[in-house]
Amino acid sequence: MEIAIALLGAACAVFLAGSGSAIGVAKAGMAASGLLSEKPEKFGETFLLVVLPGTQGFYGFAVGFMTVLKLKVLTGNPVSISLAQGLQFFAACLPIAIAGLISAIHQGKVCASGIGVVAKQEGKFGLAIIYGILVETYALISFVISILIVLSLKV
Repeated sequence: MEIAIALLGAACAVFLAGSGSAIGVAKAGMAASGLLSEKPEKFGETFLLVVLPGTQGFYGFAVGFMTVLKLKVLTGNPVSISLAQGLQFFAACLPIAIAGLISAIHQGKVCASGIGVVAKQEGKFGLAIIYGILVETYALISFVISILIVLSLKV
């Protein structure tokens, strides 16, 4: 039961951050598809803006994977942990799970708007991507905190 709570945290990190990324990438991808129908030469610029919201899914996966490795679940002989430790692992996964979900969705919206800028103004890609990167900052902070907590937990 205790390890199930820890694994639920890992699953939340992967599922929620990944879901946010899927939504964010879809929003930016729809904007890019519309632009590419008229200006296919803009693929390179729009590709980066579409991919950017997908990073949160990778962050969530990394935290979930680190949790599974630390618990030695893949060896077939998982560690025995207390309820308190299970809750600690669950809590460690929450920063990237929640911030990953929310930031990826909003980053997708920002990147979709950036694609609008790329469509209308030549040479403004750098300005468009900066706003998307600003949203990424909060996903990175959450990712680092989740990793630091997972690594600090004793099993």
